[in-house]
Amino acid sequence: MKNANIALLQLCSGDRVRDNLAQIEQQIKQLNAGVKLVMTPENALLFADAAAYRQHAEREGEGPLQQAVRDLARRYGVWLLVGSMPLISREDPQRLTTSSLLFDEQGELRARYDKLHMFDVDINDVHTHYRESDTYQHGQQLTVVDTPVGRLGMTICYDLRFPGLYQALRDRGAELISVPSAFTRVTGEAHWEILLRARAIENQCVILAPAQVGRHGQTRRTWGHTMAVDGWGIL
Repeated sequence: MKNANIALLQLCSGDRVRDNLAQIEQQIKQLNAGVKLVMTPENALLFADAAAYRQHAEREGEGPLQQAVRDLARRYGVWLLVGSMPLISREDPQRLTTSSLLFDEQGELRARYDKLHMFDVDINDVHTHYRESDTYQHGQQLTVVDTPVGRLGMTICYDLRFPGLYQALRDRGAELISVPSAFTRVTGEAHWEILLRARAIENQCVILAPAQVGRHGQTRRTWGHTMAVDGWGIL
């Protein structure tokens, strides 16, 4: 891993894309000079319901959401990771994927990762039932990409509970692994830090975990606690 500044943004995204983009830009403006890679959490551009995700879903390389991110990357001269956004599936245009996109400082798309593991669980909170597979189809490929700060493996949120994925990324040369997330308050308080430190120690690599925090609508609450963990498990 090369010595370089990496910025992890912690957001409280909602159902207004314009407000979410403004929140991201405001945080980027405040970064120190020399930051080369900026990472946003899961659902960074839109944190809403299934109908809204379908309404705003784009094809890879097309649409106003991706254009807005390209513009931010170019304007501030940084590589920019969109933690996740809804894309139209390559295999089935009637389905969506929840996808992490990495843009370089010229606004060019360098990598895409479609979330492999869907968050289909019941939790003792106000929202109760989480069924990502009702909206999204799972991804089918691993993603590792060269960046100015090192070789990056890409994952999203619930993937964190599947250690085999992280070993596979490490085997492909990943020095850093991104985990943009929107852990619930309940699961985050119980498991977030433990899982991040475990994945880092197991694979002797750096885990980068930008997180959503706060209230999103009437029923969603996220844990926050954005973290970067090194191979010794140190935050």
